[in-house]
Amino acid sequence: MRALVAAGFVLVVAACAAPEPGGTAPSRAPAPQGLKIEEVAGGFEHGWDVGFLPDGSMLVTERPGRIKLVRNGQVTPVDVSLSDVQVRGEGGLMGLVVHPDGQRFTACYNTSRDVRLVTFRLEGTKATKVKDLLTGMPSNPSGRHSGCRPTLAPDGTMFVATGDIAQPRNPQDKTSLGGKVLRIDPETGEGARDNPFASSNNANERRIYTYGHRNVQGVAFRPNSDQVFSSEHGPGVDDEVNLLKAGANYGWDPSKGGTQNRYDEDVPMTDLERFPNAIPAVWSSGSPTEAICQAEFWNGKLAITALKGSKLMLFTLDDAGKVQNVSIPEELNDKYGRLRAARTAPDGSLYITTSNGSNDKLLRLTGAA
Repeated sequence: MRALVAAGFVLVVAACAAPEPGGTAPSRAPAPQGLKIEEVAGGFEHGWDVGFLPDGSMLVTERPGRIKLVRNGQVTPVDVSLSDVQVRGEGGLMGLVVHPDGQRFTACYNTSRDVRLVTFRLEGTKATKVKDLLTGMPSNPSGRHSGCRPTLAPDGTMFVATGDIAQPRNPQDKTSLGGKVLRIDPETGEGARDNPFASSNNANERRIYTYGHRNVQGVAFRPNSDQVFSSEHGPGVDDEVNLLKAGANYGWDPSKGGTQNRYDEDVPMTDLERFPNAIPAVWSSGSPTEAICQAEFWNGKLAITALKGSKLMLFTLDDAGKVQNVSIPEELNDKYGRLRAARTAPDGSLYITTSNGSNDKLLRLTGAA
């Protein structure tokens, strides 16, 4: 699995500068030295997420509705029924997380009715459906702003990043699961018992950890702390990295307080005038956006992939979670095209997928100081 595709593919990264981030944080920092990049496998189509199995092999989801097993560099299709996956635009088969037992995994995908989480059991190269873990997450027929990234938290709960499906009222509507970060029980799909709205009479509201989001693409847990960060697509400006606080509003409201039905993307990503208590981002891209995607802690930094920006961004944070600087490895700056997944393996390496739509790659990163 970790053999190099060709001799000499190990790349030593030179220092470079990050893009200007719209004034929310210092932007220039040397890129890490000694980064090694290994092409583990290729031939994917919009590789969306990566999950690690106990034997060292991996599951990779592809947006068109396929799951591949990668073992020792060999790619094998998983025999799984995904006939109900609806593939349109940004939607299709999306995030995946492997359960602690190493036998089950939960995938997130669009159907003709909703976005849902479905749990499967893997035996060899065959996966059998166990249950619909959570249904009813809203879905746009075009696939726009579908989210959807499940991630297991250190406390055993499952965080689920969702999109607002470009419907103006969803982000501020706590009875809708769109435009949220959810925190659920990975066995039942119900809201975690100590969630901020756990006493609500509405089951959807009981699942909410944070709200007022546009299209969250990743959730990352900082090691040895209680800090949780999200990465989120902005409209024409201001992709955001947010430090999540239980029950907090992050201020996206294209309905302007429910006064219009048009999806107004001219409103601020964090509308502090309408919502004075909304939580400002710890970093925003300003203009242009990078279309930041998955977030993951790696070697002490918050690593975030970028689709439009075609780069990996490494954020240095202080103890309070404030961004100190951002660096970009030169050899991952517009060298592989669009980058989507980012998952830290049990051995501490970082796995990244490209998402260009043809012969996409699974890359393994090691050695960054």
